[in-house]
Amino acid sequence: MSARFVLLALAMAWSAGVAPAWGQADESPVAEAVVELVPEAVVTETASVESPVEAAVVEPPAMPADATTEEPSTAEQPSTGAVDVADHVVKLLVTKRTPDFLRPWARSAPSKASGSGVVLPGGKILTNAHVVSYASEVLVQLRKGGDQLRAKVVAFSPDIDLALVQLDDPAAIADLPGLAFGDELPVVKDKVSVYGYPKGGDDLSITDGIVSRIEFTSYYNDAAGVRVQVDAALNSGNSGGPALRDGKIIGLVFSKIEEADNIGYLIPVEEILAFLDDAADDHIDGRPQLWDGFQTAENTALREFVKLPADVTGVIYQNKQHHDEDYPLQPWDVVTHVGPHSIDNQGYVEVRDDLRMRFNYFIPQLAVDGKVPLTVWRDGQAIEVEAPVSPRRDLVISTLRGEYPEYFIYGPVTFTNVTREMLQALGGKGVNYMMQIDSPVIARMMDSRREPGEEIVVVATRMFPHPSIQGYSNYPFGAIGSVNGVEVKNLRHLAQLLDDCQDEFVRFEPSDHSEPLVFRRDEIEAATESILEDEGIRYQASPTLRDVFEE
Repeated sequence: MSARFVLLALAMAWSAGVAPAWGQADESPVAEAVVELVPEAVVTETASVESPVEAAVVEPPAMPADATTEEPSTAEQPSTGAVDVADHVVKLLVTKRTPDFLRPWARSAPSKASGSGVVLPGGKILTNAHVVSYASEVLVQLRKGGDQLRAKVVAFSPDIDLALVQLDDPAAIADLPGLAFGDELPVVKDKVSVYGYPKGGDDLSITDGIVSRIEFTSYYNDAAGVRVQVDAALNSGNSGGPALRDGKIIGLVFSKIEEADNIGYLIPVEEILAFLDDAADDHIDGRPQLWDGFQTAENTALREFVKLPADVTGVIYQNKQHHDEDYPLQPWDVVTHVGPHSIDNQGYVEVRDDLRMRFNYFIPQLAVDGKVPLTVWRDGQAIEVEAPVSPRRDLVISTLRGEYPEYFIYGPVTFTNVTREMLQALGGKGVNYMMQIDSPVIARMMDSRREPGEEIVVVATRMFPHPSIQGYSNYPFGAIGSVNGVEVKNLRHLAQLLDDCQDEFVRFEPSDHSEPLVFRRDEIEAATESILEDEGIRYQASPTLRDVFEE
């Protein structure tokens, strides 16, 4: 089963937000291991589902740049006066320790990756977040040669796929003034030069192309922004390299389309500058967005139903993400303007004479104090409202964003909370098994939390060998609904319930069709330490949960 199956619920919910950029999960070692952990499942190829509801973005992002069949050229790099562009483009050599979701107490074996980066004024190096995610070591190789230089990640935004790296010894690049940014979005058919260190050679590669498309679309997780499409040849290793026009940065390479030749994507300067401004206080907040769903107002019957005059255009509010009675938008409202900008019946606004984008483009620019001004057609008249916006949704299945998964071990059982990255790693077979047992993970794939801190807690992997599990089927991923009759709110709550328990038996009731588990409390608690020792596990719990068991 392809990784698209993992997105079965997400595909229909993309219209209410942003689709996460998940890769080919079935090819991961974790996904392969899942085959050995769950019973035989029916494998079904599921086509992608396109929802009629228009929202912030509906198109999933392309994947990080991988190999294509076309090798990049190594053309002579242009001179930009006193600034040597080529010397500002560096190669990043990264050692990664990614999570092991079937063994959440451990990290995967070290793996090597490489990418590109560009030196900015002030000495920091801009690159992609996916280049340095889960990095245990970052080395920087300058074009002029010399030793590889140690560096660390100082700002990281996986949602918009940007990161900043700083050398341990900034003096090594003190002679580089940094490349300047262009002042505005490029124009379609503008010529660009893309710099980087893709596979196929060791020296700097430069490829030329043109801007072929500019649009507002989804990035990763809950982020959306402007994306620039170019026809320059991009390969694995180009990620993080700059694209220049007239000697100035107009974007940063971050992805390509696997099934097509010479279609690559840039993160434009507009998004980069917003990231740099966000990172200035050493904390990434993200850009505000409107999380409600909207439907196009093209259908004649639909327009008549909402009593929309022929000369009024906009999009129709449908998905109510906010449940407060005083929420400013009401079902069947027609949003006609975002700020002063008129919205057409397909949800687009004019950005400039030659460019139209989805109306959500203006939301980060117009938002003030968590609200954005909208004009709404309601009951035959136009009214002004202020809709709440936020950088991301508070989903019950959250995103790790570069962190490691939480877990704790109680006797032979390992518990964890479900995250998007976990589902990606499990692949189609793991999610198919969750469907078979009617896991709440499937039904609540894109649900908001019903109460603060709510999580779906599951058995992370097969239980460790121990006499107490005799007769149990020992399949993983069953969702824990309650312990001794008390509903489980989240992973920390479960840990606290077990740590406080004084009953003779511990009874785990599932919230799906997996089997309940009953243990003698004294037996399972006594087994924990010996199991940790036998399995070579250092800690009973992840750092955020150790205080529960150490009190």
